[in-house]
Amino acid sequence: MSEPLKKNETTEPEPVIAPVDADAPAPVATNWVKMAIDFGAPLIFALVFFTTKNFIWATAVLVAGSAIALIAGFVLEKRLAIMPLIAGVAAIIFGGLTIYLKDESFIKIKLTILNALFGAVLIGGLVMKKQPLKALLGETLKLKEDAWGKLTLYYALFFFVVAIANEIIWRTQSNDFWVVWKASLFFVTIGFSLALTPFLMKNMVGMDKE
Repeated sequence: MSEPLKKNETTEPEPVIAPVDADAPAPVATNWVKMAIDFGAPLIFALVFFTTKNFIWATAVLVAGSAIALIAGFVLEKRLAIMPLIAGVAAIIFGGLTIYLKDESFIKIKLTILNALFGAVLIGGLVMKKQPLKALLGETLKLKEDAWGKLTLYYALFFFVVAIANEIIWRTQSNDFWVVWKASLFFVTIGFSLALTPFLMKNMVGMDKE
């Protein structure tokens, strides 16, 4: 008969925790499906605009795509993640105003308001000694306690920069330029997140152990 396990002994090696998207399911294929859902509507918006050169039609497609994305996200994950939910509802509201009033400024300023709101929530959390990102990602992203504040600040600054850049671009540039800018945010966001990978790996709980 085998001897009972001693204290602190396990039958399997302790797994190394790697940073993952809190809203994404484990399989890689499902991650890509979720990414397509979250960013598909803005990319289709750009495709329709450059095909038709009709901003209102493209906005109608964006509204429909955002609604479909929310439904698909709920079916896929049986829940609605908070940030995609806010972004989707904002696209429907501001897009609806753009279509109804035939005023392009509503859908353009939505990007400013949304990113400024996200940035303000993150900064507000830091001021109140809260960790909103940890609340969202803490179950799957295991960081050292002091790293959460830095990560929150990085993302808050990112959101504010996007908000300021959008205000400058939509007020000074053509529709063509703004649509390219809006679509490019998909790649800008991914690039920013990838740039934070060394910081995340350095501050992962357990990464400094033998």
